[in-house]
Amino acid sequence: MAGETPAFWWRAPGWQTACLAPFASAYGAAAARRLERGERAEAGVPVVCVGNFTVGGGGKTPTAIALGRAARAEGLSPGFVSRGHGGALREATLVDLAHHHAGLVGDEPMLLAQEAPTAVAADRKRAAALLVAAGADFLVMDDGFQSARLAADLTLVAIDAGRGLGNARVVPAGPLRAPLRDQIRHADALLVIGRGSAGDAAIRLTARSNRPVFEARLLAREAERFRERRVFAFAGIADPEKFYRSLREAGATLAGARDFPDHHRFSEEEMHDLREAARRAGADLVTTAKDLVRLEGGGETAARFREAVDVFAVDLVFEPPELARRFVREAVAAFKARRLRP
Repeated sequence: MAGETPAFWWRAPGWQTACLAPFASAYGAAAARRLERGERAEAGVPVVCVGNFTVGGGGKTPTAIALGRAARAEGLSPGFVSRGHGGALREATLVDLAHHHAGLVGDEPMLLAQEAPTAVAADRKRAAALLVAAGADFLVMDDGFQSARLAADLTLVAIDAGRGLGNARVVPAGPLRAPLRDQIRHADALLVIGRGSAGDAAIRLTARSNRPVFEARLLAREAERFRERRVFAFAGIADPEKFYRSLREAGATLAGARDFPDHHRFSEEEMHDLREAARRAGADLVTTAKDLVRLEGGGETAARFREAVDVFAVDLVFEPPELARRFVREAVAAFKARRLRP
């Protein structure tokens, strides 16, 4: 099961899919209308939107971070726009790493803010305005493809090659956020992350729609630290199995693992249970960077637990690597061209 999404979403269509088909049809029609007719606000600076076709996962945040780094390499001052999923704050807010934590602004914004100024808001155009006022001259929107609230100069849709589209049905019958053809029509390019054949259907349809398809991969930041190391892994992300596979590929011995729902906030009892499980297995606790930031601001117990946990961090690398800077330049050029139109 991927995160907290229904397991049947990731299997061949069955009776659940059939029963939910009428609801999926209604949801899909509404989502398609929003994509087509959404009033996209202008940010006043170039915007790249990083989205995906399905609910959760897909590699959006690592892609956004890679593009933010590329923008800085191009001499720009990037900022990240996020909805702040899982955070309690409702007002448009600039993330302050010294005072905010994942419970307030969400886990992904805490990761993004380590790279560049980040603003969260349910209304992404308000987050964009905060960043521009703070000096950002290039924005990367982490998610927000289907919301159609902010005009983008380049829309890049990420898909995990190993996970794909599940049963390729629309919510609630499957993981698609809108009908696939409608989503592809509003995308500029598809980014296939990793290896595998699960995304082949999306790749074929994208190519037939005359949209370019690019590739990227996730690389462990310090893979050598985990080679021949016995670990007990835990993760509250959309696709924990991908994390466990990455550990094995780095040479770690997986003595045990425990899954939690995406964006999960760990209780004191769960922290205690994880430490005990690792102790019994004679293994080191390890988790993802996204899970680690959710332990910040959680009090003394969480602070002690955090000290006992190692992080397996990854970076997204475009293939070829200079592709990231090319995307940034294309977004800037598209923005300038759009501004010249009457």
